[in-house]
Amino acid sequence: MKKFKLLFCVGAFALMLAACGDGGKESGSVENSTEEGSGESSVQESDSAENSSASVEEGEPESVPGDAGVNPAEGWSEEMEGLKAAVVEAVGADEYWPDMPMDPEMLEMFYGLTADLYEDYMAESPMISANVDALVIVRAKEDKVEEVEKALTTYREANVNDTMQYPQNLGKIQASRVEKIGNYVIFVQLGGNAISSEKEEDVLAQCREANEKAIEAIRNSVE
Repeated sequence: MKKFKLLFCVGAFALMLAACGDGGKESGSVENSTEEGSGESSVQESDSAENSSASVEEGEPESVPGDAGVNPAEGWSEEMEGLKAAVVEAVGADEYWPDMPMDPEMLEMFYGLTADLYEDYMAESPMISANVDALVIVRAKEDKVEEVEKALTTYREANVNDTMQYPQNLGKIQASRVEKIGNYVIFVQLGGNAISSEKEEDVLAQCREANEKAIEAIRNSVE
């Protein structure tokens, strides 16, 4: 009887060990499955993020000179930056006062120049309304040169005839010029510190000299 009880206990103990071993296997299988699934999910999420990023980059519009998508805050084209630099060097950095880049919408609003009229441009005006110094360089399309020149001339004449301008700016406005060089049309209204002169004829002379320097600098660059 004692022997029978001993054998029964040994057998029961063996069955318990076998059951525990199987349970451990099943638990390990679940954990492995979870880990494998998590790894696949991470890879899929990573691939999805990369594809999404690539789609955004591929879908971004490119800025094209003469297009309404141009962002002057990112800089003018290499050519226009070069022409502006030539003007600044000619008149002197301290005498070049335009300090606000004009985007295509502003160019159309102020000067009546729509994007279909030009291939490239740079335009800067004063940030402060009391200052009227401005530089506009437009590389017009071959068949739009006359139209661009007319738009800039109309703008200049309207300003010259505006009696509500600040008195100290009248000399600069009257000395302004619209010049055509090939398919480039330029509007210059520069003068910098010329307004500090008390004599109107001195202001006119200084502004005309600054504008002439700017025009010649552009002419030498494009011809």
